[in-house]
Amino acid sequence: MELLFAPMEGITFAGFRKLHHELFGGAAEYYTPFIAPDSNGSFRHKYLKELTDDAGVPTVPQLLVNRPEAFNLTAEKLHDLGFAEINLNAGCPSGTVFSKHKGAGMLTDLESLNRTLDGIFSQAERLGYRVSIKTRMGVHSTGEFPEILEIYSRYPVAKLIVHARCRDDFYQGEPDAAGFQAALGRCRFPAVYNGNIFSAADLEKLKIRIPELPAVMLGRGAVTNPALCRELQGGEALKAGELADFHDRLVELWLQSGLEPRFTVERMKTLWSYWQALFPDAKKERKALFKARTPDDYRAAAKALLTQYPA
Repeated sequence: MELLFAPMEGITFAGFRKLHHELFGGAAEYYTPFIAPDSNGSFRHKYLKELTDDAGVPTVPQLLVNRPEAFNLTAEKLHDLGFAEINLNAGCPSGTVFSKHKGAGMLTDLESLNRTLDGIFSQAERLGYRVSIKTRMGVHSTGEFPEILEIYSRYPVAKLIVHARCRDDFYQGEPDAAGFQAALGRCRFPAVYNGNIFSAADLEKLKIRIPELPAVMLGRGAVTNPALCRELQGGEALKAGELADFHDRLVELWLQSGLEPRFTVERMKTLWSYWQALFPDAKKERKALFKARTPDDYRAAAKALLTQYPA
């Protein structure tokens, strides 16, 4: 079974992807946080640098668009850079994204979704790159998925990555594994499950339920435990020393990129909002870390917290 690393805005930047691939491995592909091009297919320089910094890492760029012209112009540029697969984001539940009829907002108008996909896949077939889709199962209910899947099934989707929730759920509640399983037999293309896989036990439970599942995508679970992909493939559990090394090298990457130290601290706190689950008994140390404002205070708090992790 393949393991795919989900895009997570503000966390899985190129440096994170490259370091994770080097130190932990286990992910067959890393999907980038979405790139939002304008109608001319232009996107900010930081996105281009992100992609060129990914040398040696199996990366799939993700685009956030709702018009085929914007997708096609950008996808052609990415294809010229050597990317064989481009991912369309039809799942982001963010209010600002949804209100622009992008991400999960695309699922509110299936006729428009069909027209967009028709324009996207006609060029993809002509130029020879693959298009995958990351989607929700509906807007208000996962029961909307059969109708959505019928639209997707009209096209040669490279893989359909299904976050098994509706948009209204955001990331709350249990994913609809039963609804995903019911739809799997109607998929003409590989279907990838995404949602609430935090441990080997979670994956085993899913595999028992859906033994034919070809791949899963890991997001919050793989950020919380950087060794999760490795563990799910029978490798070693996360070790204290490698977590500390990963942390220290990420801090240096942010600083070397030119990011101001105070913003580096805030970026790392975003990551610690997930990592803190690894330290349930270190309440005092966690509180000190999130209160830290200066790089020195942050480093001291992070060191004190990291030493609490089992050797």
